[in-house]
Amino acid sequence: MKFIIAGKNIDVTEGLRTAVEDKIGKLEKYFNPETEVHVTLSVEKERQKIEVTIPVKGSIIRSEQVSNDMYVSIDLVEEIIERQLKKYKNKLVDQKQSVSFFKQEFIEKDYMDEEEIKIIRTKKFDIKPMYPEDACIQMELLGHNFFVFCNAETDQVNVVYKRKGNTYGLIEPEL
Repeated sequence: MKFIIAGKNIDVTEGLRTAVEDKIGKLEKYFNPETEVHVTLSVEKERQKIEVTIPVKGSIIRSEQVSNDMYVSIDLVEEIIERQLKKYKNKLVDQKQSVSFFKQEFIEKDYMDEEEIKIIRTKKFDIKPMYPEDACIQMELLGHNFFVFCNAETDQVNVVYKRKGNTYGLIEPEL
């Protein structure tokens, strides 16, 4: 695997670089040697955060972890990505284009579906045109972390969502 390690508000020391390469390197058993792993280490106040992104054709494998110790965050993020890989292996393999990024042993091994995805409830509702700011207010009034609406400016279906730190995000389709 090829590591691309960057730091925000932190110097990436040789110790941190080694810890990342050793811990995330355990995932090497799943990927081909050419696979790029983008790692961003950052510090904000007491928060030690690691973000790992592994682009594979047609998908992105991503996780971020925050703790008060960077080495703990590194340990946690590796466990999460490994769990994601095992959980979504069949889906990734079904998208035939992604197969070339993974080692044959990983593709052939059968992992039990630890957490089978089951939809237990379906809701139907009218999507009303509104501005993103109004959608955020509506989301807060409902006590949800996301809200689907028709953007009055673009006439497209959008989603607003609540982010960490009481900020908001907007998802809009690319045309």
